[in-house]
Amino acid sequence: MKPVDLKDIRNASSWADCSAPSRGSAPAAPSRLFGISLTSVDPRAAASVFEFFWPYALKQGYREIYLGSPIPGLKRALADDPTLGVEDYVYSRREQWPRDAQLRYYYQKGFREIVAVLPNYFPHPQSLDYGVLLRGKVPLSRLGLLWKVMPFGLLQWVLGWIAGIDKKVPSRPAVRGGAGT
Repeated sequence: MKPVDLKDIRNASSWADCSAPSRGSAPAAPSRLFGISLTSVDPRAAASVFEFFWPYALKQGYREIYLGSPIPGLKRALADDPTLGVEDYVYSRREQWPRDAQLRYYYQKGFREIVAVLPNYFPHPQSLDYGVLLRGKVPLSRLGLLWKVMPFGLLQWVLGWIAGIDKKVPSRPAVRGGAGT
C-alpha cells in the first residue's frame, strides 16, 4: 500500500507505473492508496486484510483505495466471440454482477468503479495482459474527523462491533447504476 496522487493514477499505463514511487511530491494530505491484493486461496485472508487495515486507513484519513486487477475470463470470452471488444467484456454483466469472475470478486469487496482498462498492464496470459484499474471507497471514511480524534483502541472496538453486526445481517448485492456507483 502506498499513498498516491490522483494525477499519478490517471496517468498510469501499467502496474509498474501505479506501484512506482510518486513522480512528483507526495500529496500533503493523502486520501488515496494504491496496492492492495485481496485474492487468496482462503477467502478469510481478504477479511483479515480488511479487519487489520480498516482502522489504520480511517485514522490516517484515507478515503479511496485503487487496485489493478487481471480479467482472467477475457481470453476465453474473445475466443467464444471474436467480435467482442475488451471494454465491452469488462463492463458486461450477468444479472447485476460483473461478467468476469475476478471483477465480480472485487465488486463484492467494494471495488465498484472501473477507472481504466489498460493494455499491457501486467503479464497475465488469461487476461491477454490487460488489467483493470478499480477504485473502492474506505467504508465510513466520511466520518474522518471523528476517527482522527477517537483513540485507536476505541476505533478498533467500534469497527469490530460494526463488522459483527454486518455479519449477522444478510446482504444483497448492490445494483450498479453507473460507472461511479
